[in-house]
Amino acid sequence: MRLLPIGKVESGMRLAKRIYNSEGLPLLMEQVELTQTMIRRLMDLGVDFVYIDDPRTRDITVEDAISEETRIRAISQIRRSFRQLMGDQMKRTSITGLQLGKEFRSVMDMILNDLSNHKESMIMLTHISAMDDYLYHHSMNVCVYSTMLGMAHGYSRDELMTLGIGALLHDIGKTQIPLELLRKKEPLTEKEYDLIKQHAVYGFQFLKDEPNIPLIAAHCALQHHERMDGSGYPRGLKGDEIHEYARLIGLVDSYDAMTTHRVYRNALLPHQALEILFTGSGTLYETEKIELFRDKIAIYPIGITVTLSTGEKGVVVDLNSKVPHRPVIRLLQDAEGQELKDTPEIDLSKALSVTITGVNDMDVPPPRGTQVRA
Repeated sequence: MRLLPIGKVESGMRLAKRIYNSEGLPLLMEQVELTQTMIRRLMDLGVDFVYIDDPRTRDITVEDAISEETRIRAISQIRRSFRQLMGDQMKRTSITGLQLGKEFRSVMDMILNDLSNHKESMIMLTHISAMDDYLYHHSMNVCVYSTMLGMAHGYSRDELMTLGIGALLHDIGKTQIPLELLRKKEPLTEKEYDLIKQHAVYGFQFLKDEPNIPLIAAHCALQHHERMDGSGYPRGLKGDEIHEYARLIGLVDSYDAMTTHRVYRNALLPHQALEILFTGSGTLYETEKIELFRDKIAIYPIGITVTLSTGEKGVVVDLNSKVPHRPVIRLLQDAEGQELKDTPEIDLSKALSVTITGVNDMDVPPPRGTQVRA
């Protein structure tokens, strides 16, 4: 399979990996032959990349760290809980704290069990979804990233449970922000941005007294937009004033926001988002945590097309966990752009004179200072 930008997908190509709708259920199955109408619809739904079947890369398989059963259950629970709160001005309606805590602990047990089988793997979320409801999928992604990093950090299962619940619910306060504001395509006014920033306070107020929800999880909701240099919100906390879990969640929250399609911009690729994170190293985020994240995520995901410094093009077929920026590449085109009959592979961890200079025919560095509405 190959991972292609939706703009490079052509009618007649077949899907190699299913695409999910906003409910977390399959929208298009493997081996569906795509039509131009389908491609346009996927664009409208905010799908930026898809896995395409290609005979030259048919042996490449990409495993999800989270099972379909777990993801559907988690997305369903997040959606149900968040929707019951929307527009309620913090009234609890039919949700009780006992149910909320119990349900999310059950979801976290499933997530922890799945991730325990991939704890040595690099993080590569391959679940491709229509992003009609960004908030729910974002909450799930931030939980997976945060929990995997917590595992790499050596947290106990109890600590991972607290961290994971904090990550799942870090944006619950956005249920109190008008949807039209969250989905606004144009730049936010200062007044609108101030209102959106209140979601951190709303989340804390809702979670702090909830039975079976750890108080630390409430602080994750409150502090995930605080930054090391005090430039964050809502309280302008600095350094160790911010809880360690919130510092970690804040980092992956920004990363997932950048690598996910938003109504006001397209998704960045992992290496682009990571470069932006590094521009905030030591000021916005802890350098140590960014480096841990860099070492655990797949900067160049399996299946993505890359251009090498030799001028050749190929597809990433394997990862090198010790040097994630130097994967194994299967060459498909020579330096003159001619398709290769044989498809030799080159391990960049050994071929040190060769570097990746472009991804999906893009070699322009990402814009710095990109506004992130996490």
